[in-house]
Amino acid sequence: MTAPSSALAYAPDAASGAAPAPLAVRQLRLTDFRNYRQLRLDCGPEPIVLVGANGAGKTNLLEALSFLAPGRGLRRARLDEVCRRARGAEPGAAGDPAATVPAAGWAVAATLDTPEGRLAIGTGLEAGRAEGSLRRAVRIDGRAAASQTALGLHVAAVWLTPQLDRLFLDGPGERRRFLDRLVTALHPEHAGDVAAYENALRQRARLLGEGNRDPHWFGALEDTMARHGVALAAARADTVQRLDAAARLGIGPFPRAALAMAGEVDGWVATMAALDAEDRLRAALAANRGRDGEAGTTLCGPHRSDLAVRHLDLDLPAAEGSTGQQKAVLVSIALAHARLVALSRGRAPLLLLDEIAAHLDAERRAALFDEVVALGLQCWMTGTDAELFTPLGRRAQVLRVSDGAVAAA
Repeated sequence: MTAPSSALAYAPDAASGAAPAPLAVRQLRLTDFRNYRQLRLDCGPEPIVLVGANGAGKTNLLEALSFLAPGRGLRRARLDEVCRRARGAEPGAAGDPAATVPAAGWAVAATLDTPEGRLAIGTGLEAGRAEGSLRRAVRIDGRAAASQTALGLHVAAVWLTPQLDRLFLDGPGERRRFLDRLVTALHPEHAGDVAAYENALRQRARLLGEGNRDPHWFGALEDTMARHGVALAAARADTVQRLDAAARLGIGPFPRAALAMAGEVDGWVATMAALDAEDRLRAALAANRGRDGEAGTTLCGPHRSDLAVRHLDLDLPAAEGSTGQQKAVLVSIALAHARLVALSRGRAPLLLLDEIAAHLDAERRAALFDEVVALGLQCWMTGTDAELFTPLGRRAQVLRVSDGAVAAA
């Protein structure tokens, strides 16, 4: 199951006309990605609106763009789930003509305008070193990258989807994942710290489950968890502190918000030197091996932290607001973050907004459109009703999506 090398290594022609935007996708190519067999999409640097019926493939395009940044994409899908499923009889399906089989692989390639100039990025599915394993390959300007974390040096992408409407009501794990995307946009190395910490966390849990008590194994894993755990907690703390200051200002009709970290390790990071916090986490992990083994989980670490958000205009936790109020707070945070990233890194993030217009009133829709244009964001928005995007006028490129095909609306 190897991603087509031609798509991964794709390097487009440099002739393009317009001056480079701070960060914009100028061409997107998909191969066997979801419902797209082959797609080449040429884009301007302005906001892009994707309209079409439900199931046409609008969200699939946003997902493809989300793979230009580190992580599992906006659906958190397994690599093999992203492959286009071709019509045909699946083994064991008794010749059922309605069955589907996965394509051989998938690839996403993009040409970007960045502050440093034109850049080509490719990523996709390929066979791993172990027999039967799969891995995500990454190429930047035709050269293989050591890991997907290299993408964070070039692309920051943040998205809002209908599933995130419950962000303040769901468990802390969802809020941590959302926050970590925001952090990675400001601290590209954060994705690597999260991956290293979570890998050591899983290995430690496996040893505990097997009843292994080898102190050398545990010591090595807990050292990794302490170093990367404190680093990621520090990056979260820095981002939340800066984002809190930005979100407290509010943006037009969107509410002001306050953000803070809540967790044991977060308290250590806020009150002591990083090395002291590492020592404390390392000691806590060692002391709690027995208790963690009985509980079946690691009870101390930044994987148990939470993001606390407050709706300042109503003076109540965001979770206690109405559905519309929670949505407005979420958009307010995303816009404040985009401003923060643009100021801090000299490039605004790609902002991916799935079905955003249908859930905002007319005043907030117009304010959202004005803000993304003012920021110079290449914001990708989807919707079933093109009329909701009328206030954008000629400030956006409107494309119609229909069954794996994209054309000018």
